[in-house]
Amino acid sequence: MSNKRMLSGTLLAISWATILAGYSAWGHAQAQQPAQQSAGSAARDLFVTVGKSLVVESPVNIQRVSVGDAAVAEAIAVSPREVLVNGKAPGETSLIIWQQGGNRLLFDLRVRPSTSRLEAVRQELQKELPGQDVSLSVEGDTVYVRGTVKDMVSAQRAITIASTLGKPVNLLHVNVPGMEQQILLKVKFANVDRSVSQELGANLFSTGALNTIGSVTTGQFRPPTVGGSPEGGSFTLADALNIFLFRPDLDFGATIRALHAKRLLEILAEPNVLAINGKPASFLAGGEFPVPVVQSTMGGAGAVTIQWREFGIRLNFLPNVTPRGTIRLQVNPEVSSLDLANAVSLSGFVIPAISTRRVQTEIELEDGQSFAIAGLLDNRAVEQMSKIPGLGDIPLLGKIFQSRSIAKNNTELLVVVTPEVVRPVPATMQIATPQMPVPFMENAPSAAPRTPPVSVTGQTPVKPLQETIPVEQLEAMKEQTPTNPPMPVIQYVPVMVPQAQQGAPAAAPPAPAPATSAAPK
Repeated sequence: MSNKRMLSGTLLAISWATILAGYSAWGHAQAQQPAQQSAGSAARDLFVTVGKSLVVESPVNIQRVSVGDAAVAEAIAVSPREVLVNGKAPGETSLIIWQQGGNRLLFDLRVRPSTSRLEAVRQELQKELPGQDVSLSVEGDTVYVRGTVKDMVSAQRAITIASTLGKPVNLLHVNVPGMEQQILLKVKFANVDRSVSQELGANLFSTGALNTIGSVTTGQFRPPTVGGSPEGGSFTLADALNIFLFRPDLDFGATIRALHAKRLLEILAEPNVLAINGKPASFLAGGEFPVPVVQSTMGGAGAVTIQWREFGIRLNFLPNVTPRGTIRLQVNPEVSSLDLANAVSLSGFVIPAISTRRVQTEIELEDGQSFAIAGLLDNRAVEQMSKIPGLGDIPLLGKIFQSRSIAKNNTELLVVVTPEVVRPVPATMQIATPQMPVPFMENAPSAAPRTPPVSVTGQTPVKPLQETIPVEQLEAMKEQTPTNPPMPVIQYVPVMVPQAQQGAPAAAPPAPAPATSAAPK
């Protein structure tokens, strides 16, 4: 009985060994077959997300693994038949696995960006730009931003948020902006300059009194010029603006300077300057005066050229409408006038000085409010006295030997600024024109020439052709608008006149040909 049991156990062990050997041979053949097929077929697609991993299994042992771009993904062999693939950055690369026996597995590995981060950026766009159509699409490390926003600030904010995912490409459209606000700046200049001067003095002179020729003077006011001899002296008045006394029998005379002068200068200007929000504007009511300037030349001798300096009432300002609705102004008012009393004479040229009052400040006002940005009260008193020592100290009589000059100046300056947000005059409203006190001429035109209205020229497109435009087109339009256009250069070209025509009168220019125009049909 025991021999039968041993024989049956041996047969059972042999049968199980045979079955296991056959199953192993069958599994090896099945594993070799897809590997041989994949070696000659096209690469298969493999997807992984940034920050995540996946496992690639092989039916046979793996000998080597390679990734085309290590910055996009990495492959780590964790067992003889398993490879762990980690996504590092968005992009595409290749994954090649060499199997035992010479076969290869080819994969096109695509690493996609994390959808959680993309969704977080989209939520931020919806939060910061509510009600605006902005969409994102990510390709590799490039982010395409599409949609329509209401202004340039919203477009810049969308690009800033999208740049957290990679390099942004701005494909946004911006709604066509409306008319810019225009600010009218009303400025009142009030400048009053008063001066009062008093002059009192006496000059005594002798043409032969007591056989003496001479004069007694303090020197402050020019005395007469005395000459000749005691037998026949003479004198010449240096300044006729005096009280003149002369006794021929005594050969003695005197000039008394007693002058009282008043001066009043008043300047009042109310310029109104219009400017677009954020654009500078200027105003000048005055003139220019020539100033000679010496220019150095190659030979060493200087050439004198003329430069022009402006003077008068000037106003420079830059308005900006704040988000609060107020108007912030950078204002630079200036009042200047020619000062001939302090003029400089140079090589025969008289160059006047300039008396200037200038204010430069920045203020913020509401629409229609006023501000006095400059209020100046200047009082000056100058007194000059000259006397002859000894004689000028005698009571009562000493006044004859004294000269006194008193000058008092009073200056008041006031600048009041009032900004207003205005719009153009409607086409149906009558434009205000100056009121003429008397008619100028009979049968003269009462209106200035103007461009024909739309009723003559026909309708023109006054509305934008499209409601939105690309961002780069709007920026290009702003760059093409010059803030301060250059002044045209005027060049004078000399014209040679023939010798025979120099003495002849100039011929009249030919009459211009009549202009022809076709009436619109």
